[in-house]
Amino acid sequence: MKKNFLIMGLLALGLGFTTTSCSDDDDDNEITEEEAQNLDYTSDNAAAWGNYAVNVAMLLSQDSQNLYDEWESDFAAAFKGHTSGSGYSSANACVQQIIEGCIDIANEVGTAKIGEPYDYWKAGQENQALYAVESWYSWHSRDDYKNNILSIANSVLGMRLDGDPSKFNYKAVGTDSHSIIVASMQNANLLQPSIKVWQNICAAWTAIDNIPQPFRNNIGSTETEEAMEACAALVESLETLNGLIGNNLSEEDAQAIVNQFVDEVAMPTYADLVTKNNALLTTVRTLQANPSNTNFSNACAAWLAARQPWETSEAFLFGPVSELGLDPNMDSWPLDAVGIANLLKSQKWSEMEWKGDYDEDDEAIEAAQSLRGFHTLEYLLFKNGQPRTVK
Repeated sequence: MKKNFLIMGLLALGLGFTTTSCSDDDDDNEITEEEAQNLDYTSDNAAAWGNYAVNVAMLLSQDSQNLYDEWESDFAAAFKGHTSGSGYSSANACVQQIIEGCIDIANEVGTAKIGEPYDYWKAGQENQALYAVESWYSWHSRDDYKNNILSIANSVLGMRLDGDPSKFNYKAVGTDSHSIIVASMQNANLLQPSIKVWQNICAAWTAIDNIPQPFRNNIGSTETEEAMEACAALVESLETLNGLIGNNLSEEDAQAIVNQFVDEVAMPTYADLVTKNNALLTTVRTLQANPSNTNFSNACAAWLAARQPWETSEAFLFGPVSELGLDPNMDSWPLDAVGIANLLKSQKWSEMEWKGDYDEDDEAIEAAQSLRGFHTLEYLLFKNGQPRTVK
C-alpha cells in the first residue's frame, strides 16, 4: 500500500479510455469531505459512475499485466542472476532483500495500517481514525492485513499458502524444497531464529483475525493492541534472522532459495493478479452495461478475488512494482474521496493518467494515482461493507 498524502486532482495523458459525453457545466460549489465520503450511486450519476469504474478496472488490468511482463521479460532473470542491472551483488543479497521486504510489510501492517487508525482513535479523532482504515468501504481490512502476513509466510516458505499459516506444518516441508525456512532449519545458528519467525508469523495472523469484524468499528479494541504487538514481535524476529543470514547461508543455498522464490511465489502470484484483474474488468463492464444489484454483487466479489493476490504480493514490493510506480498506481491510500467525487462530475478520465519516468515526489503523478486503483474501485462498488445498490 502506497500511503498517499496529496489530496488534489490533476494531470494525465494517456490511453484510449471508455468515454461518455462530458458535462460542460462547471458548478463552482465545492464538495466537502463528508459529502464525498457519503456519495451515493443514483440514476443521475449512474452513467458517469459506470464509466469511472470501467476506466479504473482497465488501469488495474493494465498495471497487473505490466507488472507480470516486467518480471517475466527481465527482472526475474536479473534477480535470479543477481546481475549488475538488478542492483544485487549476490544470491545472498537477494535473500536478504526478500527478508527486508517481509520486514517492511510486517512493520507497515502494525504501525501504519493498524497503528495509524489506532493512534487517531486514542487521540479522540474518530473521523480521522475511520478514514485512515484501509479498505473500510468493503469491510475487508482484516483480510487485507492477514493476506499481508500471508505474503511473509509465502516468501519465507518458498510456496503459496491458502489461509491460516498456523494450520500448515512447516516442519514437514522436505529438504528438497529450497526456502529460507528449510535452509535455516539445516543451520545451527539459524534454526531457532527461523522457528521464532514462523511462530510470530502465525501469531500475527491469528491476532489480526481476532480483531472483531469490522476493524473500522473496533479500532480502539484490546485485540487491535494485541495485533500491533504481534506485528512488532514479527518485525523483531525477521530483523534478527536477516542479521544472521549473511554469515550463515552459503551462496549455493541462497541461489536455490532465490530461484524457488521467483518461480513458486513471485511469478505465480503476479500471474494470479493478472487473471483476477482481467475477470474484475469483465464484471465491471457487465455492471456498466447493465446496472443491477446482482451485477454490483458480482463486481464486488470479483474485487475481493482480485485484491487477494495483490495483498499477498506486498512482502516483495521491490523491483518493477516500486521502480515503475505500480504500487501507488494500484493501491494508494488514504482515499481522495473529494477528488473522486469531482472526477465523477467532470468525467475527465485522463486525469488518472501520467507518463514519463516515475518520480514518487512528483505531485502531479501522485494526484493522478490518487484517483485510481483498488481503493477507488472499492469506493465505487461498496458501501458499509455491502455492494452498492441501484436506486
